[in-house]
Amino acid sequence: MNAKLLPDRAKNAGEGQSMEENGYGMTEQKHQRTGIYIRRKDKTESVVYAGIDGFRLLASVMVIAIHTAPLAGLSGNLDFILTYCLGRVAVPFFLMTTGYFMLGAWKLSGCTEDEKVIRSMKKALFLYAAAFVFYLPVNFYTGVVPKSAGRFLQMIIFDGGFYHLWYFPAVILGCIIIVALMKRFSVQAVFAIAVLLYVIGAGGDIYYGVVNRIPVLEHLYKMIFTVSSYTRNGVFYAPVFLTLGMMMRDNTGEDGKRKTHKGMTGLVIGLSVSLLLMFAEGYFTYSHNLQRHNSMYLCLIPVMYFLFRLLLLVTGKAPGWARNVSMLVYIIHPAVRIGLRGAAGAAGVTGLLETNTLVQFLCVAVISFAAAAVFTYIYYCLKREHIEKGRADGPR
Repeated sequence: MNAKLLPDRAKNAGEGQSMEENGYGMTEQKHQRTGIYIRRKDKTESVVYAGIDGFRLLASVMVIAIHTAPLAGLSGNLDFILTYCLGRVAVPFFLMTTGYFMLGAWKLSGCTEDEKVIRSMKKALFLYAAAFVFYLPVNFYTGVVPKSAGRFLQMIIFDGGFYHLWYFPAVILGCIIIVALMKRFSVQAVFAIAVLLYVIGAGGDIYYGVVNRIPVLEHLYKMIFTVSSYTRNGVFYAPVFLTLGMMMRDNTGEDGKRKTHKGMTGLVIGLSVSLLLMFAEGYFTYSHNLQRHNSMYLCLIPVMYFLFRLLLLVTGKAPGWARNVSMLVYIIHPAVRIGLRGAAGAAGVTGLLETNTLVQFLCVAVISFAAAAVFTYIYYCLKREHIEKGRADGPR
């Protein structure tokens, strides 16, 4: 649910160290002697972006809800509205953080510091490769590994190695598209192209029941679906939210401090109205069986604009671990769900998780966050130990 690198040298960095913010959840401090990254010590970033950091955790919970349908046992319609409408803000939020922190910083540099974008994409690729390998045994066990080279490439480039891993190739491909377009067009033109791509994608998503009645469009989308299982990918879905996040950075200065904005009331009204419209759009397309998938609501674009603007205005302190934990939760929660089902089967209580999706959701969420917190703590302890060892072994 966040892979986003904002190279930002701190004015008061410690000796032998430099600061970087990684939108994949890591505000880091690089020790020049050892080359190891450690958590940033100053609290400036957590104060400035408290709303963003806090929402990362909520977005991770939303992703878990999407994959467990917690309210399905109470009401299918209520579960759809809260999970498959409201919950759909989670992934666009993570994409916008990438656009804001990484592409936004790149744009402020005059679109010249390409090596920093490349470094960020390498980190995203590493996370994707690690997660892909982690879930590969499950794919072999379930027999969903493609048998042809073409289908395997489709899995890697568009679909991901598991049902939630599509996010990583989407963010990588989306960033490549945006960077290429920004080299030729203005940001306004790039945003217009991204919106057009999104509208085309919506035709293969929530409005597929309309477009497949038109022979020419039906043929077009059948061609698209021979390459990618969904239009929710790095070509049609990710670019608009990446660009929107990048454009939001225009409201901040080079030092990351937001410009004053006095229209909070207008933002709240805009978010409320756009949410209501998205609920109406979602329920209409759902109740009329128009949806092939339910990710690409047209009203999701204004929803994310108003939501992200509001989150940027939230001040105060957010826990520094929120960034790492949210990404780890996004990656590991399907594995936790699989493990829970196995444990429930061994204990003879499978029905508890199968019939009570709310219990399943709560268990997956609690265990995922606990495991992510433990992994994060161990990770930074090991890094701190490595850095201290490097200092001890260095020149005196």
